[in-house]
Amino acid sequence: MKTNLKLISLSVVAAIALSACGNNNTAQQATTEPAPATAAPADSAPTATEQVAINITGAGASFPQPIYAKWSADFRAATNGQVNYQSIGSSGGIKQIIAKTVDFGASDAPLTVEELTAENLVQFPTVIGGVVPVVNIDGIEPGALKLDGETLANIYLGKITKWNDAAITALNPELTLPDADITTVFRSDGSGTTFNFTDYLNKVSTDWASSVGVDKAIKWPTAASGAAGKGNEGVASYVGRIKNSIGYVEYAYAKQNGMAHVALKNAAGEFVQPSADSFAAAGDIDWSQAPGFNQVLTNSATAGAWPIAAATFIIVHKNPENPEQVAGVLKFFDWAYTNGDQSALDLDYVPFSDQAVSLFKASWNEIKDANGNAVYAQ
Repeated sequence: MKTNLKLISLSVVAAIALSACGNNNTAQQATTEPAPATAAPADSAPTATEQVAINITGAGASFPQPIYAKWSADFRAATNGQVNYQSIGSSGGIKQIIAKTVDFGASDAPLTVEELTAENLVQFPTVIGGVVPVVNIDGIEPGALKLDGETLANIYLGKITKWNDAAITALNPELTLPDADITTVFRSDGSGTTFNFTDYLNKVSTDWASSVGVDKAIKWPTAASGAAGKGNEGVASYVGRIKNSIGYVEYAYAKQNGMAHVALKNAAGEFVQPSADSFAAAGDIDWSQAPGFNQVLTNSATAGAWPIAAATFIIVHKNPENPEQVAGVLKFFDWAYTNGDQSALDLDYVPFSDQAVSLFKASWNEIKDANGNAVYAQ
């Protein structure tokens, strides 16, 4: 049985017509050690009982890097297969899969049906996580500081510049906040985390929507006084080192680095904490109604939902030049869907229900070799 934290899929058994992030400037790699070569005799093919270890490469979002690192290590222990994943940001992952320099790309900003069609790609979600604002303020513990969407937007717009601003103190009458300048930290690279963060701000602030908008990379209004970090790793590092700063990272990075996350007011009017439960509440949708699985989860009106929840996506070519490699990609994620739920929950990601996974895996039938055969038999 799947854990009850897993998302409930609504009507996903219907027929499918479905046309993705440290002060560290190098890509962090989630990889296993090279698998030892096991050579079969030259005149024999592998038998049904022999395992042929895969060796695949992917790149993209840093948002899911912690869980992809864990899955890749566990997959190698179980199958001797090697998965090399580089955390370079969603924009980089999309560019590399389009350029065919990796076997799969990863993005937290889903591609539209039009983008998928233009590049002959297929995308599917793997887990849901949450983007969380994090702060470095003396005496402020994780979850103690409360913000709403408009106040958060005004901080990044540069309209609120002090931690003891009236708008912040009104939300936090029980806290003593310093008369100190706020340093905003943001991503320097094209990022699905930025896409989801700005998508949320765009929905809750008319000023943000009219002056900044939504994208994987933007012109930050506070760029002159702020700090730009590469990847979730870089943002976490800067916030950890700069007093009175605020940034945004995937929740696993906040927990792993002992950072003080912010409680956010959601669309239902509740101040909520980031957790697998609050991410799951935001992701409780009918994925069969999202062509190409292009679905953004921010600012959900569901009670208990975290306002900046996000799914993360894998992208592969529909007609790959190396079908064996893409078959290896699908084998890995098939294994992860089956065996990786507890690891995801341990890192505060939310795995999908069996019904939703069946829907995602059905889209793999669109991925075919030169003879028109599906590259991965399920």
